[in-house]
Amino acid sequence: MHDLAIIGAGPAGLTASIYASRYKINHLIFGLELGGQGALAPLVENFPGYLSTSGLDLMQKIIEQVKSYGVEIRQEKVTGLAKITDGFKLTTDKGKYQAKTLILAMGAAFRRLGIPGEKIFLGKGVSYCATCDAPLFRNKTVAVVGGGDCAITEALHLTAFAQKVYLIHRRSEFRAEPAWIEKLKKEPKIEKILENYIKEIRGKERVKEISLENSYQGKTNLAVDGVFIEIGHVPSSVLAQQIGVKLDENGYVTITPAMETNIPGVFAAGDL
Repeated sequence: MHDLAIIGAGPAGLTASIYASRYKINHLIFGLELGGQGALAPLVENFPGYLSTSGLDLMQKIIEQVKSYGVEIRQEKVTGLAKITDGFKLTTDKGKYQAKTLILAMGAAFRRLGIPGEKIFLGKGVSYCATCDAPLFRNKTVAVVGGGDCAITEALHLTAFAQKVYLIHRRSEFRAEPAWIEKLKKEPKIEKILENYIKEIRGKERVKEISLENSYQGKTNLAVDGVFIEIGHVPSSVLAQQIGVKLDENGYVTITPAMETNIPGVFAAGDL
């Protein structure tokens, strides 16, 4: 039995591992995608020690640091958690493990728009990751949905490939950091559409157009080749519920200032 199991291999889980290693805590890390969503950020400019870097490069450095301590990383999906007499049992898609304590760092999943065409055209023009898919839209027209930091950084990243980027936000102003908004204002390829939202994604084999709720320049339909959805995240807290961890009204794990949950021996970190 390990002293600790960390579920999640994103920034929070990996950071927890570094501290656990330095305190000589025998532990395992579970995570299918090393780096998590941190690796998907096209540009990071608010991490101390780096003027500007990509999320992938930053996470590779952190992963390298984690591995330098010799910790065991299991790229397995944890499918079940259960309380046992002296700790917890973890079930994955490849086996079973036991640990005395847990750190839950599963992060959050992309929030869906929930509109017609979104699910049908996933991978056929609909994407939740510009860092992954932007090169597929070279010299094409795309739409980015959202108004926060992620939406704006994704739109800026897409300008290196697409010929035009519509940035669609349902509010009257963007909610991103002022530094990102300043960069946005200087980018001629980005066309901003405020106080509007997509109500349907249409096409045949691939995305061909989007339908807007409100008219824009006399039109409610816009021809696009791709739609990138960046409207926030929802916590991946299903595993936490299996062992009775208390959640708030939005599904996030509730913790004390010491990162403790209501279940003894279970802690939480990150966007959970």
